[in-house]
Amino acid sequence: MNYNTELNKLVLPEYGRNIQNMVDYCTTIPEKEERQHCANTIINIMGNMFPHLRDVNDFKHILWDHLAIMADFRLDIDYPYEIIKKENLYSKPPRILYNNARIRYKHYGKTLELMITKANELEEGGEKGYLVKLLANQMKRSFLTWNKESVDDRKIFKDLDELSQGKIVLDEENYKLTESREFLAKNNNSNNNNNNNKKNHSRKNR
Repeated sequence: MNYNTELNKLVLPEYGRNIQNMVDYCTTIPEKEERQHCANTIINIMGNMFPHLRDVNDFKHILWDHLAIMADFRLDIDYPYEIIKKENLYSKPPRILYNNARIRYKHYGKTLELMITKANELEEGGEKGYLVKLLANQMKRSFLTWNKESVDDRKIFKDLDELSQGKIVLDEENYKLTESREFLAKNNNSNNNNNNNKKNHSRKNR
């Protein structure tokens, strides 16, 4: 009796030993036509193993790539797709550089800073006024998410003035932001819902 630890390591373990044995046998068939028929049969069996993935884009293409990989690219057949090249199989993707752009106030985030810059470019009028009010309220919401205490609107107006480089100046007389308690209540409800969802998920997995 042969133990799995004594057998060759499976290239793609998700398909199992039997599929790998079929692929190994397929590479030894001398007649190309019969070899092609064998490969098609293996592909059908592989597809039936994962029926829930049939709606995935290029599912068939992926199967043929996997067949070539399990055969160590030694299977001489007419592939219906251009399969992955062996030299590209283990190539590393290009390194993604992190965005090290400075964020002046981290509790507001970079996206909000970019939106303020965009608001600076708009002409004075209804659209800009509406956007500025949304941004100011979002700043207040973000501030309270991190600090969880009441914040004076003048603090938000001051930060907005600074982030807009003095181009957006609001005052308490003309702008009234949403009350802190409303944001805090929404944040608490959101946290409670998340905690309840985690508890329910934990019970289901017991």
